[in-house]
Amino acid sequence: MQLQQLAYFVAVAETRHFTHAAERMRVAQPSLSKQIKTLETDLGAPLFSRARGNVTLTPAGEALLPLARRMLADAETARREVAELAGLRRGRVRLGATPSLCAGLLADALARFHHDYPGVEIQVEEGGSRDLVRALARGQLDLSLIILPLQSDDPSLVTEEILREHLVVASPAHLTTRRSHVRIDELRRRPLVMFRRGYDLREATLNACRQAGFEPRFAVEGGEMDAVLRFVEAGLGVAVVPSMVLDGRPGLVGAPLLPDLRRTVALAHRKDVEPTRAAQAFRAVLLGFLVEATREGTLPEGVEALPQH
Repeated sequence: MQLQQLAYFVAVAETRHFTHAAERMRVAQPSLSKQIKTLETDLGAPLFSRARGNVTLTPAGEALLPLARRMLADAETARREVAELAGLRRGRVRLGATPSLCAGLLADALARFHHDYPGVEIQVEEGGSRDLVRALARGQLDLSLIILPLQSDDPSLVTEEILREHLVVASPAHLTTRRSHVRIDELRRRPLVMFRRGYDLREATLNACRQAGFEPRFAVEGGEMDAVLRFVEAGLGVAVVPSMVLDGRPGLVGAPLLPDLRRTVALAHRKDVEPTRAAQAFRAVLLGFLVEATREGTLPEGVEALPQH
């Protein structure tokens, strides 16, 4: 029995609706239903009756509800007391992240952190990986989610690999037939929407094309992530992007590249500066979020959380 399962159970009990409960908990409805089913299996009894679309508590559910509420309240009290002892009623985290991560799973991790530590201020610096590495080295950030290999020879930076993600060719859905893959050589004949200088995605795309023996042709260049995706949706060209940024964009389709092109996301900080308590807490929340998302199968397609040691 897990606290998250009890939270899902209470949400369904209070809303009497699985979809509304999932929206309240900011989780996919199939994932919430799966966790409720696991809880029922562990307890050996059904907790809800699902007759003709009506969700009602069973006797077992009625008995569990006050206990679950008390356990969740006790857990929240313990969390806040520990946070207060650790000096986390107030604080600040200066976090750098690439636009693909800001557009993808980072928002959910930040929501989890804000829920756990509502008094801690979160400052997010969005930018290309190389720009973020420079800001981190100058002490302008506490932590940064960057792309490896590290584009810096600064020995004071420490990196911790946390994610691996596939790069795909994004095309406008209304002009594209879905394909199982796109060969890099095919980009020779297709105009590209290209990121501004400083984006690791720009360098990764250029290097892949050059290794295939050609210089790519740009339809437009110099954009940030959202602009690049909008330009592709408008039919200006295609773009090589992380698969996670296509989640929730029905106007785009993605096809994996051949040969496979991947990149590794790392959490970086300065070796010569001890991370603040707030920064350490964010790291713990982020890694816990990734473990939970992996267990529940809710990571975006093409994204793999790397084991931590």
